[in-house]
Amino acid sequence: MSSLLSPADLADLLQHEGVRDVECIFPDVSGYPRGKLMPAQRFAKGDELRIAQAIPMQCVTGEYSYDPIFPDEDPDVRLVPEMSTLKRVPWSSTPRYLAVHDCVELSGEQCAFAPRSVLKLVLARYRERGLTPVVAPEIEFYITAANTDPADALVPPKGRGGRAEVGQSAFSLNMLNELAPFWDEFHAAIDALGIASDTWIHEVGTTQYEINLMHGDPIAVADQAFLFKYAAKEVALKHGLNAVFMAKPIAGEAGSSMHLHQSIVDADGRNIFTQADGSASADFFHFIAGLQAYTPDLMLIYAPFVNSYRRYVTGSQAPINLHWGYDNRTSGLRVPTSSPAARRVENRIAGADANPYLAIAASLAAGLAGMDEKLKPTEPITGNGYDHAHDLARTFIVAHELMAASDTAARLLGPALVQAYLSVKGLEYDSYLREISAWERRFLLPQV
Repeated sequence: MSSLLSPADLADLLQHEGVRDVECIFPDVSGYPRGKLMPAQRFAKGDELRIAQAIPMQCVTGEYSYDPIFPDEDPDVRLVPEMSTLKRVPWSSTPRYLAVHDCVELSGEQCAFAPRSVLKLVLARYRERGLTPVVAPEIEFYITAANTDPADALVPPKGRGGRAEVGQSAFSLNMLNELAPFWDEFHAAIDALGIASDTWIHEVGTTQYEINLMHGDPIAVADQAFLFKYAAKEVALKHGLNAVFMAKPIAGEAGSSMHLHQSIVDADGRNIFTQADGSASADFFHFIAGLQAYTPDLMLIYAPFVNSYRRYVTGSQAPINLHWGYDNRTSGLRVPTSSPAARRVENRIAGADANPYLAIAASLAAGLAGMDEKLKPTEPITGNGYDHAHDLARTFIVAHELMAASDTAARLLGPALVQAYLSVKGLEYDSYLREISAWERRFLLPQV
């Protein structure tokens, strides 16, 4: 609604609602919301807003890279709002709005370091071919008790009955209702933000949940996934809880994924993965082949942190390879049973900790390359995918080295983004190496 308002009408609306500030936010390299608070009346007038170019590439540790790809001058970029995302902030104690922004260079070009820009550049390649991707993410996460000491393990919160869940409650509606006050407010929050959700379930892990977002335009869907995480964390904190999107937050429990369902339509809205007779098209197989060929070089996008690689465990419902199969959840690439019009590929590689803009961009770029190059996939597997070799990168450093050695990653996502991303991830890994873990104290202290 607000995207259709004139500046004067928007100013009147914000003044009538008593709104003082607008959160001008954008996703950084980790998918974390950063930005500035802007006076509402200045926002309504369309006043220019700038931020340092380096901010989109800030490490989770707060550090910044001095790689030569980043100008020494640390110039500004403009923050340009996507007005369709302008919504009232549901969890704010005072009237406030938010809007997702693009980072645009002063020259008018999209900032190469901004994840939203990277996805836009990938989508432009599809438009050049008269094609439009359709994407739907499935996002898993945990709700835990408050955690004030990072040395302590995450634990389930107490529910309605005063007891914490003990597990084995997959698909339980009773357990889904245990944290009803949180869920009621969270439901209201995502409705207010215009996030189109589909099914909600209790997943395999203790107080682990999965929410499916409706399929749609990749930018709009990525914006919704970005705001979904923001809302979950803010509402959870109001209830003394944590919404946790780490890929493997709790030892011995299931990891959390962000499965991506993808199809492609032409200018007439026809799914190009399906031929006129209802059978699978050549492009369908080329798309799968592109994912198989190029995912290894892009693994650091799907699994961006040291913790991410703890998720890829045999028999854990997380993939360990890039085989594909029909309705096979043990494969990294799954083709769900569907009508011909809904034929799609489910990429099961990304963790819940992945940046949704970058993960969608990587998956779509790899699939498009497969179609352009007419690559051929392996034969689909039947049976247990865990009986096949573990050919995904097993560690962060292996994935980092694969991307660094790859010409393809730069071709698919842009050389500036890849160089910057590798530098940021290297800094984060160096920070990780400076930590001494409980495992080292437990086993090395008494025996070494």
